[in-house]
Amino acid sequence: MLRASSILTNTDLQVEPEFEAGLDELLDACRQSLRSVDEDMIRRAFMLGYWAHRNDRRASGERFITHPIEVAVIVARDIGFDDISVVSALLHDTVEDTEFSLDLIREEFGDTVSNIVDGLTKIRGVSWNRELGQAENVRKLMLSMATDIRVILIKFADRLHNLRTIESLPKQKQLKIASETLDLFAPLAHRFGLNAIKAELEDISLKILHPEEYRDIVRSLRASKVERDGYVGRFIKPLRERLESDRFDFEMAGRSKNLYSIWRKMKRKDKPIEEIYDLLAIRIVLKSTGKKGKEDCWRVYSIVTDLYKPLPERFRDFISVPKSNGYQSLHTTVLGPTGRRVEVQIRTEEMHAIAERGVAAHWKYKEPVSDRDRGMEQFLVWVRDILENPNPEHATEFVKEFRLNLYDEEIYIFTPKGDLMTLPRDATPVDFAFQVHTEIGMHCIGAKVNGRMVPLSYKLQSGDQVEVITSKKQTPNPDWMKFVVTHKARSRIRHLINEKRRRSVDLGREMLEKKLDKAGLDVEEQKLRRAANLLKFPNAQQMFYEIGTGLFDAKDFVEFVRNESRGRKEEEEEFAEQEGLRLRYENFLDSAQVAARPALEIDGELHTDIVTRYAPCCNPIPGDDVFGYISRSDGIKIHRVNCRNAPSLLVNHPDRIVSVEWSRQKDVQFLSGLRVMGEDRVGMVSDITTVISKNLKTNIRSITVDSEDGVFEGTIVCSVTDLSHLRRLIERLKRVDGIHGVYRFEE
Repeated sequence: MLRASSILTNTDLQVEPEFEAGLDELLDACRQSLRSVDEDMIRRAFMLGYWAHRNDRRASGERFITHPIEVAVIVARDIGFDDISVVSALLHDTVEDTEFSLDLIREEFGDTVSNIVDGLTKIRGVSWNRELGQAENVRKLMLSMATDIRVILIKFADRLHNLRTIESLPKQKQLKIASETLDLFAPLAHRFGLNAIKAELEDISLKILHPEEYRDIVRSLRASKVERDGYVGRFIKPLRERLESDRFDFEMAGRSKNLYSIWRKMKRKDKPIEEIYDLLAIRIVLKSTGKKGKEDCWRVYSIVTDLYKPLPERFRDFISVPKSNGYQSLHTTVLGPTGRRVEVQIRTEEMHAIAERGVAAHWKYKEPVSDRDRGMEQFLVWVRDILENPNPEHATEFVKEFRLNLYDEEIYIFTPKGDLMTLPRDATPVDFAFQVHTEIGMHCIGAKVNGRMVPLSYKLQSGDQVEVITSKKQTPNPDWMKFVVTHKARSRIRHLINEKRRRSVDLGREMLEKKLDKAGLDVEEQKLRRAANLLKFPNAQQMFYEIGTGLFDAKDFVEFVRNESRGRKEEEEEFAEQEGLRLRYENFLDSAQVAARPALEIDGELHTDIVTRYAPCCNPIPGDDVFGYISRSDGIKIHRVNCRNAPSLLVNHPDRIVSVEWSRQKDVQFLSGLRVMGEDRVGMVSDITTVISKNLKTNIRSITVDSEDGVFEGTIVCSVTDLSHLRRLIERLKRVDGIHGVYRFEE
């Protein structure tokens, strides 16, 4: 068995001078960046890695050992976590590429290093496919993070050095690596607060994916460098004089934003670089610390805005409200000389270290409980939460949620008691409710933002104070999936949808079994699945679901089985053969009866002689966007395009979908439902019925009201002529004193 001790005590092992120099550079970086350094352990790891890779070469032809050395230097200099990370970086490819085993590494360096190397080995093959969403691979990456955060930190360094030396790889592989870097590793590095690494990952990936646009930006910045440097000098000069006269100890410099952020802004605004004006940023780093450091930041901000006119809408206070990755700074955009926009960032040295090195910086700045630690803990809580669902039903949905939680933008929301919560951009009151507590999210019926009732789909803004209104009778609405953005909300709602689907499947199976028993038919499971397949269901479960939800009548299945058993081949073919949409549609028209419903334009033609039904699952009315579904026993069913059953019908039965438009018609009434909520007071029901019946001359079919703890919730079913009529009704009801929300509901 190969033993580490025999390698490390081998006096014949000679290291070339260039690699000795690499080790010296690594140790210098460790001494400058780490709190404590076990130099002997790092030297032993270097010698072990050097020996393990002695015969290996990279795609470029250079000795492989250069790669782990450079990765370790990045870990030490740019991340600066600890010496264990440096040792693990030196050994990160040994188990995968050499005869080394984890036992050998554990023997020499202990369990922690061997576990980190094991984690890096397991995620080495992790790749990211934008179309397929390889969720299991991404889960491996996340699982390694939850086990030891140093695994992903070293992975960032590994990816960065591979990008720096990517030219020797085939072009197709370069494109794949750059694409997954932008999709996964760059946003994840940002989430860990590693802004310097994130920026370089983005810029190199941009160079690979969009080389012409990258070169255009570089040429433009190079051509304007003299002018830009001169402008920065004119901007800084009076500011430097004021800060020095007020005896601040500081460093100040101007910089251009990174190339990828410039490119993204050009794409977002659809403008050339010449029309992107806020490319400059001035950074002021103060050398004061603690409470005084924060106070000094505000004093400097006051000086900046005295000298230059600020744009209030571009001010960001990340000191009082840090980002969830721990980032702290004051950002303000001002109008400099000639009216040019310049962003000014003001922070302390400690804040700057955290901005550049993120989660690793707390090893240098030791504070027992800090905002950045809490932010990272929230992130790791999210990682653990998403890992609770190891086999998501839809991999693409899982991947979408993972990327969503890495996005740059965050918003800061206050609870009614003034507690602060961080949510992703575009979060809604439902996301907020689930973030507070799962039970609050499950029973959320409404929300107040800054004291005003808003729809549950309302997109929250930073600084909003949110109060959630709940009802024990409320359960999550499948429509919430259209607007919620947090993983916690989506996973809980999806679980409920799946549970409802399971109940519908069970109900459908029970209904079918009763019909078969009544008909005296005994259908074994294999024959049942075959019959479902002949009826063009993807599987028996889908058939049970459609029976349970009323989309398919169980008696039609019974009739099909009976006809099959009697040998009536023509009846079986009527159900089993999948003809073209036009042929099926024309046959349907020949046998259709005259409907007792108003005229509809179907496939562009006006028809008054077709059996149509308005689906009770969504109750469409004129003005709604709708489509027709040729049912097996009930004519054409009209569904709203946002009906909860629409996705299933459109995906599983595209051949039975027809285009439907409303025709002009008069004096036709449609049933529609409203959900009303508000304050429980004397006379409320009377006021509601007066508005509906007397003011708007609308017929009420039913009304139910329930109240609890001073809050009422009611449902109203009334007759309306079209969508405009319904909207007038909703708007008028909202004006009734004490009503906080009026919403259309489907069933």
